[in-house]
Amino acid sequence: MNLHGLASSCTGAVNPDVEATIKTSTGSTPNPDGTLTPTYATATGLVNIQALAAKDIQHLNGLNYQGVEKKAYCYGAVNGIVRASNKGGDLLTLLDGTIWLVGPVFESWPDWSAVGLTQQVS
Repeated sequence: MNLHGLASSCTGAVNPDVEATIKTSTGSTPNPDGTLTPTYATATGLVNIQALAAKDIQHLNGLNYQGVEKKAYCYGAVNGIVRASNKGGDLLTLLDGTIWLVGPVFESWPDWSAVGLTQQVS
């Protein structure tokens, strides 16, 4: 059952989903000087951007995150850093051009995920 789809149909009247470009980390490519360049697979999709709840703010404070933070509900799997597979955080670019790095994954299900976002410098 797609709970995100059900909830989204109700919350969409107040806070509609927005289109975003989702860059999923595929790892990195080594450069001749020894640095790494991140690589991504790009797709578009709908996300629901929300303010952080008190428990989410507590979680981020414990991780020492700083900056402009939001929460996003996304269709499919969206990930932060996955050290086991050597992948960096995924990136979301909204229609206004702002870029957001996926940090903590608050919830992960087969057809949707809830993630913390930190705004990046373009």
